Amino acid sequence: MLERAPYEQRGGNSRYTAGAIRTRYDGLDDLLKLVPDLNEEEKRNTDFGSYTAEKFYEDMDRICQFRADPDLTPLMVNNSLETWQWLHDEHRLRFVPAYSHQAFQVDGRFRFWGGITLLVSGGGPGLIDGLIAACERRGVAIEYGARAVELVEEEGVVKGVVVCKDRQHHTIEAGAVVIACGGFEANTEWRTRYLGPGWELAKVRGTMHNTGDGIRMAMDVGAMPWGNWSGCHAVGWDRNAPDFGDLSVGDGFQKHSYPFGIMVNARGERFVDEGADFRNYTYAEYGRRVLEQPGQFAWQVFDSKVSHLLRDEYRIREVTRVRANTLEELAERLEGVDGEAFLATVHAYNDAVRTDVSFDPTVKDGRSADGLPVPRRNWANRLDEPPYEAYATTCGITFTFGGVRIDTSCRVLDEDLRPIPGLYAAGELVGGLFYFNYPGGTGLTSGAVFGRIAGDTAGEAAAT
Repeated sequence: MLERAPYEQRGGNSRYTAGAIRTRYDGLDDLLKLVPDLNEEEKRNTDFGSYTAEKFYEDMDRICQFRADPDLTPLMVNNSLETWQWLHDEHRLRFVPAYSHQAFQVDGRFRFWGGITLLVSGGGPGLIDGLIAACERRGVAIEYGARAVELVEEEGVVKGVVVCKDRQHHTIEAGAVVIACGGFEANTEWRTRYLGPGWELAKVRGTMHNTGDGIRMAMDVGAMPWGNWSGCHAVGWDRNAPDFGDLSVGDGFQKHSYPFGIMVNARGERFVDEGADFRNYTYAEYGRRVLEQPGQFAWQVFDSKVSHLLRDEYRIREVTRVRANTLEELAERLEGVDGEAFLATVHAYNDAVRTDVSFDPTVKDGRSADGLPVPRRNWANRLDEPPYEAYATTCGITFTFGGVRIDTSCRVLDEDLRPIPGLYAAGELVGGLFYFNYPGGTGLTSGAVFGRIAGDTAGEAAAT
């Protein structure tokens, strides 16, 4: 296995994630296949519910506006539980309930919401360390600091790669090649070319090494470009985060509790419905909306009623935050924001909140704020109990949606829809799966499902 990054930065974008996985399950019995050590108290005090294949598929269709690949999507959905179980049983990956990310306590029981119930133990670093340990147990050689720059093709068959290591080039021959080296989110020029003007200003949430190498090499041998090339997964990210991901912070720069407050731009105006859906169905889209605002930033504002609901990422040392005991004082502290307009926005919002509907963070509760320039559909609460807190965010890009086209055996297809012999693909560089938006936790599932298929298919081809 060739890893472009040095050893200490190994693992690509997966290492930077929280390790959340989206998988189908019909109930607790299915989850116990992944968390067999769940104790009786956890079973008794938790409503794990279910997330059926039908619901998973429905969410993919709804969130991606019915454009998700009709062959790849059901393959991913139907194989999700089996694939994670394979990684658990055969490769010793461990999972834990996502209590701190996707559950709230209601009437003494934890209730999960939004289709995500489990995390890989140890998050993204735990996932990568577990997978690398599995590779080492099976004798897989991993070459670090080795950048694949070209596919070797002979008489139409991919038979290896050209590798650049320490600025020296050499060729590695192979019976088959699997490319699984991410999208082009860390390539400033490609972002601006394909996503559009302004995207050069986005922060990169993860690795600096995902610059589209795999996509470029595949297209150089005739692979079909496919999918939503102008689309990406992009979230609200701390305004003062570094240009690329910081492994010491991981995904802590994200700010995903916005459904419990409001977001305002430099004009002091709300610009999205913060309660349009559960955050893991909107967060991958709202980063783009923040980038579109004047100055490419927004402030998330909360009062003390909801401060206990804010995720752990709001409590890290590296956060950009202001606090105040009055709204007027807060308005003065929101750097770059029209204070008078902000106060007018808050007062209008407070007047519009429906207090006759109960607030429930585990369901789309219909507690709305109507009659505003940007209506609010769920989880609306007045901002009226100090102290107030506000968090400065910008856009953090996770991965790009455009890539190369594959079939259900993960063979890379050329522009005439014929498999390119010897070439297979998995992960973020597969095009056609996500459009416009993204259901949270699906990226790791996609990588696992298609990675397993690609490995099996490539291995069978190489053996012959």
